[in-house]
Amino acid sequence: MAVIAIYDSGVGGLSVYQEVVAKCPEHDYIFVSDNQQFPYGLKSEAELLTRVPAVVTRLDQRQRIDVLIMACNTASTIVLPTLRATFDFPVIGVVPAIKPAAEFSTTKRIGLLATPATVARPYTDRLIAEFAHDCHVLKIGSSDLVQLAEDKLFGREFDESIIGTILKPIIADAQIDCLVLACTHFPLLEAEIRSQLKKHDRHPRLLDSGEAIANRLVFLCQSFGLEPGESATRVALMTDNNVEAGFVTQLERMGFSELQHLIV
Repeated sequence: MAVIAIYDSGVGGLSVYQEVVAKCPEHDYIFVSDNQQFPYGLKSEAELLTRVPAVVTRLDQRQRIDVLIMACNTASTIVLPTLRATFDFPVIGVVPAIKPAAEFSTTKRIGLLATPATVARPYTDRLIAEFAHDCHVLKIGSSDLVQLAEDKLFGREFDESIIGTILKPIIADAQIDCLVLACTHFPLLEAEIRSQLKKHDRHPRLLDSGEAIANRLVFLCQSFGLEPGESATRVALMTDNNVEAGFVTQLERMGFSELQHLIV
């Protein structure tokens, strides 16, 4: 049985967890949230190159890991080479679903919804140049959506109309037929995003990287002979253990039996 860790600064990694556990349910899962340093989208590269390996080192000391999923687009664009050079277990990163969006789009006009950090990274520009060079890509950076996803998972009230305001450039361009959700938090708001688009009779295809990550995990488990077990466990670790009751309820609904404090 494999021990699979899914790591994010907030709750966005839970959108990835839902995808991978659907395809690989009979493994042990550890969800790691560095909520003490949330959000990573506002951190510098230097800060992330120090913080993320420190969290993974602490996790590795605490628990044997077979596969680590870096379920944060911002961190993935910066820290993956360091993690892969430092640790002896496979590390799966998150890549914005620009390639499939370019393949699916018939109008060749694509929306990219991400954090401001991901929008600004040269890494994102390289992905567009390599896989969507024949497309017009409208990039929208939003930190507000990250916070709204956190509010939703923590059971807090939030104003859904804020999402409509953020999506105005997508709504205004009727030729955009694919919208890339390039932050793992954003699929948690998929229903609300669709609702706001529908109000303006806009129905672009929404794409995220969850399924691709799940497929990669299946491949790695098969390649390394990581056989499924009979009694999989689900544990959540938070670097700040001051967690609201509403979030604990959400974790329980997703199958997590324990919530523990990871001291870094």
